[in-house]
Amino acid sequence: MWLIRAWMEGEIKWSESLGKILYSCTTCNNCVQSCKFPFNNDIVNIIIAAREEAVANGLVMPGVARFFRNIEAYGNPYRELRENRGRWAEAMKIEPYTGQEFLFYVGCVGSFDEKGQRAAKALGELLLTAGISFGILGSAEECDGNEIHILGESRIFQMLRDRNAGLFEKAGVKKIITLSPHSYNVFRNEYPAGFEVFHYTKMLRDLIKEGKLKSTSKLNMRVTYHDPCFLGRHAGEYEAPREILKAIPGVDLVEMERNRENAFCCGGGSGNFYTDFSGGGENSPSRIRVREAYKTGANVLAVACPTCAVMLGEAIKDEGIEEKLIIKDISEIVKESAFPHNFQ
Repeated sequence: MWLIRAWMEGEIKWSESLGKILYSCTTCNNCVQSCKFPFNNDIVNIIIAAREEAVANGLVMPGVARFFRNIEAYGNPYRELRENRGRWAEAMKIEPYTGQEFLFYVGCVGSFDEKGQRAAKALGELLLTAGISFGILGSAEECDGNEIHILGESRIFQMLRDRNAGLFEKAGVKKIITLSPHSYNVFRNEYPAGFEVFHYTKMLRDLIKEGKLKSTSKLNMRVTYHDPCFLGRHAGEYEAPREILKAIPGVDLVEMERNRENAFCCGGGSGNFYTDFSGGGENSPSRIRVREAYKTGANVLAVACPTCAVMLGEAIKDEGIEEKLIIKDISEIVKESAFPHNFQ
């Protein structure tokens, strides 16, 4: 904050060091929760505004600039062809969206990353099993723009928002289920009104309560749950994921010392899963977090965010504890316990 003020008032000049500091912030909202000063609610907004100023003046760090270019050119940060966006669902009987009750919005990580695809498939199967009327956009899906907005590129974000909002309106979308809390955040807070948005954990929690998803297998796993920043501190949802896990027979839920409002960020927000300004060393946020998870004695680290799955999964490898602690999305855990949909 002091560095931003000094830069804006001309007391210091832009430098690579200042850029790294500014872009290493994951906008996890922990400072907002913890700060006792009256301006606490504006801290993250000030970070974003400073990034917008940097972008406007052509002072973008190379990794961030590359992220912007890939999103604008490919619609995702992975440089994957747009027509491949729905390939994760090719072996499943998920219909294209044609006016069903819900649009299942998968997002970039869920569409192209292996861990994200596993979560998307598991959730798709569960929604089919429960008889939910839903469809996907497949190759027509566009990046939601959450990270673009937070990184300060207002032009590309406005383009993405206008495309998506126009697509949703034209298709008659009224309700959206998101796989990622990042999509959940941007759709709720930065898009025009006109549709309801649900993070999938709320959907699964309600489907279990209504008896539309029933456990037929007793699992044997000790699970600790990592609160995603954009579902927890940004949206205030802490209990739905825990209610799901507690409802599954054979799941022993244990908490990390830092949980809920005080949960430690995985380090992947604000595009850091791609730009990696927080670094991947021994004291990176993701490695600190998996050590906290391992300390609980759990053998499964449950997540409800594909970005968290990517970050924490890599950290588990770096810590050398792949045989002792594995990453599973909550949708995958529910699928293991629930009667599977027959796709034959």
